Amino acid sequence: QGDHQEAPVKIHEYQAKELLRGFGVPVPPGRLATTPAEAESAARQLDAKVVVVKAQVHAGGRGKAGGIKVAKSPADAKRIASEILGMTLRTHQTGAEGKLVRKVWVEAGCEIERELYLAVVLDRAAEDLAIIASTEGGMEIEEVAARAPEKILTVHVDPAAGLQSFHVWRVAFGLGLPAGSVAKLEVFLGGLYRLFVSKDASLAEINPLVVTKSGDLLALDCKLNFDDNALFRHADVRELRDADEEDAREREAAELDLAYVGLDGNVGCLVNGAGLAMATLDMLRAAYAKFRNPASRYALVGVFVAKRGSDVRVAVTGAGQNGVFRAADVQIHALRGDNAEALAALREAERAGWRGPYWRYSRDFDP
Repeated sequence: QGDHQEAPVKIHEYQAKELLRGFGVPVPPGRLATTPAEAESAARQLDAKVVVVKAQVHAGGRGKAGGIKVAKSPADAKRIASEILGMTLRTHQTGAEGKLVRKVWVEAGCEIERELYLAVVLDRAAEDLAIIASTEGGMEIEEVAARAPEKILTVHVDPAAGLQSFHVWRVAFGLGLPAGSVAKLEVFLGGLYRLFVSKDASLAEINPLVVTKSGDLLALDCKLNFDDNALFRHADVRELRDADEEDAREREAAELDLAYVGLDGNVGCLVNGAGLAMATLDMLRAAYAKFRNPASRYALVGVFVAKRGSDVRVAVTGAGQNGVFRAADVQIHALRGDNAEALAALREAERAGWRGPYWRYSRDFDP
């Protein structure tokens, strides 16, 4: 295994399609562009009636946010690329800060007859792999599950036996594909399954999988997630990492063999165990409003967690604008025990010299 913990690797659509192509999964031809001139050249090389210019960022919902547009000529592709490149794309997955678009994928258009959904995932509860399919392609699968769960088909595959023909037939029947398309689905699904297993993926999602008017199957958009515990086996996947799209804090933490999740706000929690981490975050969230008086002069800056067996106490402190703590600025939250005990634990930490970038308080306050 590797010398240190690997940060999760997210890849762009164009990178995922290159991997799919390597496993025989049909994808539309396309070219990467980082300038409007390159987009125009790419469209000319593709020599298609229409091309689609797609923003390449690590986020879904690009189409609704204006990050995917159809161009009817190379000049049109150049104009659209000039609008998308350099824009800050904001989707439901990026948050208000959005994502800066640095590159676009120029792809040949196709005549779409139907849009379907197809994915291979790891089913931990069933301890096997699952093929998820739906006739409702082009939509978030979570929306389909909430609105019309009967339109989602799940076919389990024993990884020891692998994908079999009857699995393909079940998926084809569930998607309403004609018998003549089963052979094409077998090639498509077989390649997707082999990619999932070979690259230690945790998700291989095609949304939408389109049926063209000529009866071909194409992966119009795709998403691949990988098991970061297995990245030491896949140097080629690690090389697909795009540092511009990653949280610099998380990347640095991974290099130091630390598990770190970057969140909004100005409070950091150093915890040992996911359960305690979530409980601490929940209590901080619930208590945060108590640190804001009508003038909003105080802000949450520190937290201490003490745990003895099942006895958990959390002490949270707030500071005024001058950084001096007073009794009114201290809030104690104890799951068990009284406030005096929690304050005693807090002072024990001070005597032990416990300090951190998110923890400081004055000795002047009096409980």
